[in-house]
Amino acid sequence: MEDVIPNTMANPPESAEKVTDGFHLIIDALMLNGINTIYNVPGIPITDLGRFMQAKGLRVLSFRHEQNAGYAAAIAGFLNKKPGICMTVSAPGFLNGLTALAHATTNCFPMILLSGSSEREIVDLMQGDYEEMDQLAIAKPLCKAAYRILQVEDIGIGIARAIRAAVSGRPGGVYLDIPASLLSQSIDAAKGNASLVKVIDPAPDQLPSPEAVSRVLNVLKKAERPLIILGKGAAYSQADDDIKEFVEKSGIPYLPMSMAKGLLPDNHPQSAGAARSLVLKESDTVVLIGARLNWLLSHGKGKTWGKGTKSFIQIDIEAREMDSNVAILAPLVGDIGSCVRALLREMGKGWNGPPSAWRDLIIAKRKTNEESMALKLRNNHIPMDYHGALGVLKNIISQHPDAILVNEGANTLDFARSIIDMHRPRKRLDVGTWGVMGIGMGQAIAAAIETENSVLCIEGDSAFGFSGMEVETICRYNLPVCIVIFNNSGIYKGTDVNTSNNFDVATTVFVKGARYEKIMEAFGGIGYHVTSPDELRQAVEEAMESKKPALVNAVIDEAAGTESGRIGNLNPQSITGTRSN
Repeated sequence: MEDVIPNTMANPPESAEKVTDGFHLIIDALMLNGINTIYNVPGIPITDLGRFMQAKGLRVLSFRHEQNAGYAAAIAGFLNKKPGICMTVSAPGFLNGLTALAHATTNCFPMILLSGSSEREIVDLMQGDYEEMDQLAIAKPLCKAAYRILQVEDIGIGIARAIRAAVSGRPGGVYLDIPASLLSQSIDAAKGNASLVKVIDPAPDQLPSPEAVSRVLNVLKKAERPLIILGKGAAYSQADDDIKEFVEKSGIPYLPMSMAKGLLPDNHPQSAGAARSLVLKESDTVVLIGARLNWLLSHGKGKTWGKGTKSFIQIDIEAREMDSNVAILAPLVGDIGSCVRALLREMGKGWNGPPSAWRDLIIAKRKTNEESMALKLRNNHIPMDYHGALGVLKNIISQHPDAILVNEGANTLDFARSIIDMHRPRKRLDVGTWGVMGIGMGQAIAAAIETENSVLCIEGDSAFGFSGMEVETICRYNLPVCIVIFNNSGIYKGTDVNTSNNFDVATTVFVKGARYEKIMEAFGGIGYHVTSPDELRQAVEEAMESKKPALVNAVIDEAAGTESGRIGNLNPQSITGTRSN
């Protein structure tokens, strides 16, 4: 070990052995396992841990709220396939981070919430310690695994277990409880170094059975109207080339869920994104790759899926996911890369793909919907509507295919996920399975840190309010993040009226004429106030070119929105934006 803590006893003998402590063993254990970025909010008892981390060369990003630091760590896990680390103080700070930990678990993002805590002997007797709380008990139901380290010699094992739990099998969130006394415990440096554990093969391949592979292919061969649905699990797998080869070799149309957009470009000939309602209703065989039949796909039931009987094929690393909502005719259990490669090996050269009539039907519907949408996207209305504004941003993303798009809100999310095409994998980040609002600033910061790419963050004005103070964090670290706020002065729309006799505004209405760009300017970033598509284009292009923190306050027609945000209801929707209620 290069750096050790000297024995601090008064006038130690010259022969005193070198010692280390809990602070430095935690750091060394993380570094040994390739973890070099920490997202945190400093405070007792982890402030010094952050300082020591920086001194050892780790990057420690400090946020204004633990929940946002947690969202950053969670999306870092998604982008890197290794645990993102969120570090918090005890009790209130831990609780603030807990929402992000549960979000990571629900979305299968590997993350470790590392929180300082009070001493066990005081907590267990409820003697009223500073920020006293049994954090381990609270965390357990909300994450994949939870551990507490009490002895300094167990730090290596504890961190190794947390890493392996976070990334193995179906990834998820892990809680690691660090009592304050652990940090200052000392140990002989050589013994401490020997106690560290480098995790070998933390997420081993899980190979599918040959029988399951054959079953899948036999079902596909009989399909007349097959469809592939790509979920964010497929994007997480980073088996990009294999997935692309499978889709193209099979000839089957595919539909990407929002965070899987870009695995194949949205303008790919086999993309069915612009014919979503058609393919969900009319398909007879559906291949789910890293996608779950949860509320986002109407649980595989109901009018979204039409009246005909469907055969479902599901590829997932978690066997318990099968038959969760409907019967899965051909389950294929294993990691996505191994499963897709196995299918490719067994498909053979004689694979003919689906009937041309099915492909022609999709192409015709896609063309009709795209032509209808193109007219809406080219409008130059003042004040702007969602289509005119998103048409501008769609073009900007096409010109910057490596930029990361972060997107949240109600209408802002609903429309953007259908309108803005993605061209590269893992470039679209959004609210995920829970539909959580407030992920925007944390995800934008982590995306800029982890990829070093520019970030375009498209926010509803309501969604921005959950994490807006992190604008200061963006400016503090001088990150290339351009935030666009669709400002319609309210939740859904800014035109609701309070019909009671009191003088309060309606519950969904915000301050009229809010100048959000002034928040960015207050911290040294660039602010823009725009009211037309042309002004929006000019502002965002300038901001993206500058690679400086920027915020564009885009004024949207107050009446343009609709009570939305339930993105599962968009399943019967065509790309034209009409809704079937």
